[in-house]
Amino acid sequence: MYDFAYHKPSSVADAVALLGDSEAKALAGGQTFIPVLKQRLNKPSAVVDLSGLGLSGITVTATTVTIGATTTHITVANSAEVKKAIPGLANLASWIGDVAVRYRGTIGGSLANNDPTACYPSAALALGATIKTNTREIAADDFFQGMFTTALEPGEIIVSVSFPIPQASAYEKFRNPASRYAMVGVFVAKTASGVRVAVTGASQGGVFRHTAFETALSANFSAGALDGIATPADGLNSDIHGSAAYRAHLVGVMAKRAVAAAA
Repeated sequence: MYDFAYHKPSSVADAVALLGDSEAKALAGGQTFIPVLKQRLNKPSAVVDLSGLGLSGITVTATTVTIGATTTHITVANSAEVKKAIPGLANLASWIGDVAVRYRGTIGGSLANNDPTACYPSAALALGATIKTNTREIAADDFFQGMFTTALEPGEIIVSVSFPIPQASAYEKFRNPASRYAMVGVFVAKTASGVRVAVTGASQGGVFRHTAFETALSANFSAGALDGIATPADGLNSDIHGSAAYRAHLVGVMAKRAVAAAA
């Protein structure tokens, strides 16, 4: 690692002030950031630890599930309230990485990083979540802007994420056997206004909504409704683990599994 200053502020205002340095970086769970530092792929002037800001916790109302930014994956996965309100979200959290990652990784860190193979972006997009920062609220449809890119401005940090409670939801993921990241993950959410489907892991540009699936499922919420709907391979990832055409096929398979699980 390179030399850097370490700060652990006790308030959001102090954290934002410290992040005013353009070379300072925020540290949430560190499950991506620490390996990047070890590999000398980033050289921050300072690391601002967000764990002392009191941003963890889960609040459930009749219509929403709100999760603090530094809430760990294991907390979401084990929450009885989340399991009851949005079972697909709890299930998603239970599949992230391995046990060590789930005990350290945070929902805010995952969304802010926007790794194209991360699971949480698909839940946020499919459920129509609202990402609250220290300055504003951002709709999930506007938040994700491409691989490792979001609507966050310099010095802006996520405070919490609010998920509308759907009528039904499920997440299915085809996992890389070594790292367990999503080669393809599909989150399906049925709401009073229709069905939203978000795909992660498959595209070079990161998470995206599958509008053809949404249209079919809004008319008939069953796995059979997706028969004959192909996912174009253009723009999908192709690597040693699977070609673009293979991932396109997996999108359909995972979507059908998610619909069956939700139904």
